[in-house]
Amino acid sequence: MMPRTVVIAGATGFIGSYFRRRFLDAGWQVRTVGRDGSADAQWNDDGAITKALNGAELLVNLAGRSVNCRYNEQHRREIVDSRVLTTRALGRAVAACDEPPRTWINSSTGTIYRHAEDGPQSEVSGELGSGFSVDVARAWEDELAAAAAPRTRKVPLRIAIVLGAGGVMEPLRNLARLGLGGHMGPGTQKFSWIHVEDLYRVVLFVHDHAELSGPVNAATPYPVDNRELMSLVRRSLGVPFGIPTPAWLLEAGAILIRTQTELVLKSRWVEPRKLLDAGFAFEHPTLAGALNQIAQRKPSRT
Repeated sequence: MMPRTVVIAGATGFIGSYFRRRFLDAGWQVRTVGRDGSADAQWNDDGAITKALNGAELLVNLAGRSVNCRYNEQHRREIVDSRVLTTRALGRAVAACDEPPRTWINSSTGTIYRHAEDGPQSEVSGELGSGFSVDVARAWEDELAAAAAPRTRKVPLRIAIVLGAGGVMEPLRNLARLGLGGHMGPGTQKFSWIHVEDLYRVVLFVHDHAELSGPVNAATPYPVDNRELMSLVRRSLGVPFGIPTPAWLLEAGAILIRTQTELVLKSRWVEPRKLLDAGFAFEHPTLAGALNQIAQRKPSRT
């Protein structure tokens, strides 16, 4: 039997490298698109991208420059281009395929919703926010919608903060080890998240459930607030206390380490309504369990 084929665009990052390994472990043939010389196709070569996509069953686009930086003019342009132009290139390639992928899952972000401390934001009832991060997410999803791919189901995946060994947890863990792992700002802002293994399982689930369309929220149904987040980070490391960081000090510190306070101060309350209604079961639903798994680096079940 021919192996199933997935094309991963942006396979060198934290999520992409995890996906590549998991798909290979599951017996899939994996092709990659990226800037790296080891990729099967580079971003500046439409013909090679089309060749990689032709006959593949699934396309997963994870490409996008990290937003963990100061939003100066150059970084803003890089953040937008790394999402919009890569999605556009994939759209051209899908349109040129004789046998296009059945499903195209394109990254988006849970940050597209407004700052919400008053209630969860679902795909149907959620309210979109404003500002640079939301503008990026809208442009990203608009580019996917504009792609001419009549034989391919296109699904923007609005991904919450992804947790795993590495990624966003490292700076939080480092702060906790230094005794600075108290709550940040008011501490009431919601933290929507998903374990990287569950994100991989969501991608397979969306691919296998053809009835799922439009944006899909990828987040655990059990978000926490920042106060509980930092308490659980400390507990997973065995650190007994942490000094809280007021918003003004976070702003000063963010300038020094060249990042944005939005990454920790915006209240993201993302509800995975479509996944829950379709019967998806999370393997790591609670943050305490997920952080313990990450701290112990236990291999996830297949």
